Parts: sequence; structure tokens; C-alpha cells
Amino acid sequence: MGSGNGGKKIAVGNSTRYQDGSSYMSRRRFISALAALGATQLMPAHRVGQNIRPAMGTAPALRIMDIHHHLLPPRYVAARKADILKVSTSPSVIDWTPEHSLDVMDSSGIQTAFVSVSTPGIWFGDVEEGRRLSRECNDFAAQMAKDHPGRFGFFAAAPLPDTDGSLKEIEYAMDTLHADGIGLVTNYEGKYLGDPAFAPLFDELNRRKAVVYVHPTSTACCWNIVPNIPISLEEFGFDTTRTITSLLYSGTLSRCADCKFIFSHGGGTIPMLAGRIGGGARQLTRLVPHGPDYEFQKLYFDTASAANAPAMAAILKLVSVSQVMFGTDYPWGNVGNALKALESVGLSEREIRAIKYESALRLFPRLKA
Repeated sequence: MGSGNGGKKIAVGNSTRYQDGSSYMSRRRFISALAALGATQLMPAHRVGQNIRPAMGTAPALRIMDIHHHLLPPRYVAARKADILKVSTSPSVIDWTPEHSLDVMDSSGIQTAFVSVSTPGIWFGDVEEGRRLSRECNDFAAQMAKDHPGRFGFFAAAPLPDTDGSLKEIEYAMDTLHADGIGLVTNYEGKYLGDPAFAPLFDELNRRKAVVYVHPTSTACCWNIVPNIPISLEEFGFDTTRTITSLLYSGTLSRCADCKFIFSHGGGTIPMLAGRIGGGARQLTRLVPHGPDYEFQKLYFDTASAANAPAMAAILKLVSVSQVMFGTDYPWGNVGNALKALESVGLSEREIRAIKYESALRLFPRLKA
């Protein structure tokens, strides 16, 4: 998670944007858009900027796929505003709207953003609330995709550790809403994803050959270990590593071979620790029959907070570039900085092209249409 929508305004070319990469409509852009739409009268004040996309020639061609993009539906924010702000370094994220996402996508050349619920997720210890929040978030995401064809995909939330409720929500999200996959966080009440309690969920996802998108959170034991250090800086990466290790050592990665796992932030510290972690798993031949390296090399990663030379070098030593996808972490992350970082790492044009959109198109072929 990074800085959120808002903050100091800065000039960028002919438009104006916030420091975190979000944008608002400048007077010039507003006039150009009205002209392009053939508007004959001024819009009501409360609608200015809501439905206007950039005029022709003012934005880059749309091609990039953002696999790591978050939504904050109004009912979710209303229900859990304090919890969201507890883990956020940018209070303005709660002001997010689909139009904010579309603005920054248009100005950055992002064709499609796959939205998911970020930390703190939708589980707060109450079964009925978890089921209600997951349904509300999933319905909201599906409506976004319907309202803006081709612009949004989504990973549906599931109310783990409520396994029964999660199985029901998966059925609804995949069969009725046509979600692109299921979005989970790295642990639920201290239980990592390889926990036996979650086996029925992963068996069903495997049966469906589903994409499973995993975003980090933290456990209660690891908050404020070092004073004044946000959990996103270190613990998110460590928690991703713990849950991948849990999936490996439980045999879930081997058993659920048809699931496609995407881990955000470059897989945490897995690219650096794969050899050490895999060394122990080599003793678990029954649960990891093909070996740990085989399982690690099947994983997918996004580049949010990982588009730097050391991290990318480690990631691309572990997996093929076809398993690395662009991610921004918007509205916490800065979209402009994410693109700039990827383009300055020293990758080849072919590798950048693969990360920006080819890898996602391969995993989500519906976007080729």
C-alpha cells in the first residue's frame, strides 16, 4: 500500500494530477471533452467530471493490464471505515470511486484493471457480516464490469475463515457474476492458506481451474513490532512468504495443480528465500511429489512495489516473464510511479511488453476479444 488518492496537485503536461498519480479534470480537459462529445449546454455542477473520458489525443493508447487494483464500495467503507483507516497510510482512499479509477487508467494507458478488496478484507469475526460484505463487494465489482465493458475485471471476495459461506459465495461469484477469479488475503485469524480447514475451498477452486489472487495482510502478533513502521513495509512481504510456504508444505500447491495462484508485491520474499524454504520441503516427497522448485515455478506474481532491479532480478530467476504481471495497488499505490519504475528497471522491450499486458492476456483470454 502506498499513498492514496489526493494530496498536493501538480501539473503533468496539459492536465493536472495529484502527487499519488490520481487525477482531476482540468479546465482545458473539461472543455476539450465537452467539445468532443458535442455538448450544447453546460452539465449540472454535481455531474461535472463524472462521465467524461479524455478527449482524443490527450491520453496514451489503452493497452496495459493492471492486475492489482482495489475497490472500496460505499457500503463496505461505511461499515468498516475505522478498520480501513487503521491499516491505511492514506486516509483519502476511502473517497475512491470507479470514476477515480477510470481517470487514472485513461491517463496512464491502462485498458483493464482487475479489482479486489484490499487489507483489511471483509472478515471481522462475524459470520453474517462477512457473508454480507463479500456479497456487497462482489455485486459492486460485477456492476462496475457491466457498466464499463472491457475496463474492469474482478477477483471476488470470499468470507474465510467461514468455509461454508466461502463455498457458497464462490458458486455465486463464478457462476452468476462471472468473476475472473477469487481474491483472498494471506491469513485469516492467524490461519494461513494451507491450513487443513481451508482444504475444501481449494479443492473446489481446483475443480473450477480458478485463478486465485492473494493479497497480504498481517497477523495480530506482528503489528507494531518496530514502532512507527507501517505493516505494509515489511510484514506484508513476510506474510506472503508465510502463506506460500504454508501452501507448499501442506501439499495444497501440488494437490490443487489446476489453480493459478497470483501473489501480489512480487511474492513477498519468496524469490529470495525459495531455495531455503524448498530445502525443507524436499523431505516431504508425499506432499510435494514434483519437488518445491516445480511448485514455485508455477506461481504468478505482480509488480506492485516490486518493480526495482534487485526484486525483478530475483523474480525472473524464479519464474518466466510470462508469469509476471503489472500491478499498481491503486488507490494506495501511485500508478505513474509504478509505470515509471517498471520502465526503468532495465528490462528488454519484450519483457516489459509481456509484463504490461501479454502475461495477463494469456491468463485471461477473454480480454483478447
